[in-house]
Amino acid sequence: MTFAQRIAALPRLGVGISCEFTGTERGAGIDAVALNQAWPELVHFLEVGADTARGLDEMMLRWGQSGLPATYHFLDLNLAELGDLDQPWLDQTLAQARAVGALWLCGDAGYWHLGPRERSHELLLPPILSRGAAEEMAQAVRQLQTRAGMLVLPENPPAVAYIGPLHLLEFFALVCEQADCGMLLDCAHLAVYQKMRGHAPLAGLEDFPLERIVEIHVAGGAHRDHEGFGWVEDSHSPEVLPETWQITERIIDGASNLKAVVFEAEHNAPAEIHGGFERLNQLFPKGG
Repeated sequence: MTFAQRIAALPRLGVGISCEFTGTERGAGIDAVALNQAWPELVHFLEVGADTARGLDEMMLRWGQSGLPATYHFLDLNLAELGDLDQPWLDQTLAQARAVGALWLCGDAGYWHLGPRERSHELLLPPILSRGAAEEMAQAVRQLQTRAGMLVLPENPPAVAYIGPLHLLEFFALVCEQADCGMLLDCAHLAVYQKMRGHAPLAGLEDFPLERIVEIHVAGGAHRDHEGFGWVEDSHSPEVLPETWQITERIIDGASNLKAVVFEAEHNAPAEIHGGFERLNQLFPKGG
């Protein structure tokens, strides 16, 4: 099935919230079911962030039982390594995705673990920005889409430093073309990349195939400094940086196949994130 066929069959989800594990447990986080009940006009779906080691928690399962829309964000597959896509991982991941009624799979496209897939080996590193690395990732995405029978969206991961000759957007354009897939563009991650490379927030988007962007993430960031070295932390706070909003608005305006916008803010109090959800719904109304 081609990307055009897959995307035509998918609904517009609107604006949703994320949930994912931090450490061995999911940690303090908003109950997405309760948040949807309180703000049904603002919170339309849940992006479940999980892995095969920890499975699904009670709130994730309750969301799945509610029949509300969901997507599944894996936290344990190295899309940068073709050999990491093994059958036991696929079987358990698809079982979890189906348990929450996920409409597609997505995940940060880099290295979630070093060596064998084991909790003590967990990390998150970006891919090498080269044509060879893009080709291998595209093969992994294509295989995963075929074996899973659903759309797979690689996400640009968070990182302060990258290696490789390609611009981040050039790299993912190659992946999308060669895998015939869509993309999850994390606007906050892109804002960090652009700043650390000395680029303007929208640099490279003029040549990127925006029709490949199916989902975007929006999250807060914080400026940090250590002994004179400055960087932007992907903090997932309610305070979204101006550069992230600039990228978000450009994508929403130009991405013809955009189906979902996730506000990654579940570790904050509802009162702190209400304004962010209101703004995102104005930019991307569910019935638009």
